[in-house]
Amino acid sequence: MARREHKDFKEVLKTTDEIELTVQGRNLGRESSRPVWFVQDGNKLYLLPVTGSDSEWYKNLLTNAEITLAADGSKLSAKAKPIRDPKRVRETVEKFRAKHGAGEVKKYYSKFDVAVEVPLD
Repeated sequence: MARREHKDFKEVLKTTDEIELTVQGRNLGRESSRPVWFVQDGNKLYLLPVTGSDSEWYKNLLTNAEITLAADGSKLSAKAKPIRDPKRVRETVEKFRAKHGAGEVKKYYSKFDVAVEVPLD
């Protein structure tokens, strides 16, 4: 269940293309943050690991699905859900191409075998 820590997180998403993702490391338990692109679809946010299932942050959330998302001073803590079904991964990739541009997605993303779903409520 998502816990909204700032009432305007969904509003902030409308004005940014990038959010900060924080996950807990699977080996040492240290928090690790990085900027990521996202796609919002209704009350769900979708993330696409740049190197698919080889991405370190993705491997970390398989161990601990509790993540924090932040943008413009607003935060959201939620439980991320890995998407491994090829059809749903393709749908997520298409959403990323539609929002960020097919050329940009091709330039930055190298493996499309997983995606991540984050509830916003």
